[in-house]
Amino acid sequence: MNTGAKILIVDDEKSIRRFLEVGLEGQGYKIFLAKNGKEGVKLAADNHPDLIVLDLGLPDISGLEVLTKIREVSATPVIVLTVQSSDKDKETLLDAGADDYMTKPFSMTELSARARVCLRHSGNLKDAPVFEQGPLKIDFVHRTVTVNGTPVKLTPTEFDLLKALARHSGRIITQQQLLKEIWGPASVEQSHYLRIYIGQLRRKLEKDPSLSGLILTEQGVGYRLNLP
Repeated sequence: MNTGAKILIVDDEKSIRRFLEVGLEGQGYKIFLAKNGKEGVKLAADNHPDLIVLDLGLPDISGLEVLTKIREVSATPVIVLTVQSSDKDKETLLDAGADDYMTKPFSMTELSARARVCLRHSGNLKDAPVFEQGPLKIDFVHRTVTVNGTPVKLTPTEFDLLKALARHSGRIITQQQLLKEIWGPASVEQSHYLRIYIGQLRRKLEKDPSLSGLILTEQGVGYRLNLP
């Protein structure tokens, strides 16, 4: 059972709001419901939820506009629900500040898993001096990496890339976000950099069987750090 984290659901379809409310309340979450974008923005400001589940197709203002308004004032994790499935649409959502997306139709099991990831990594990860999950430990201050206690030697660029992935652990980070963060704004089209360094990270870290499948490729969109 969860500890009463607050989740705001913004969706114009009553049946989906009810489906999500029943499913998530049954897991111990406190639920707030909004049937349009303006109501969602207001409830987000008034109730400071721990997670927002946001439908992209709303009747008054678009889900993308709602996301933009929320991101102006809050870093609350946002999972976007969408019927759109193109890589460009997904990339646009993630670049606008979504933490994750799910394409309709979806299962409650999958949504619950994504919600747990967002909640687990919200709030304190960005300021934490050490990232430790499963067999992987990253010391951001001393710039060291160990797997099951064994040091792994990374180049400065490899470390910076792993650090960026760890700060979004369990969530997708787009190729453009990674390129901008590691190599600067002028490099956002140089996706071959990423392929080379992701390959090097995989070779060094996935030697240990416990980290098999550590870095997942979200085809055409970006990468996701996959840990227990």
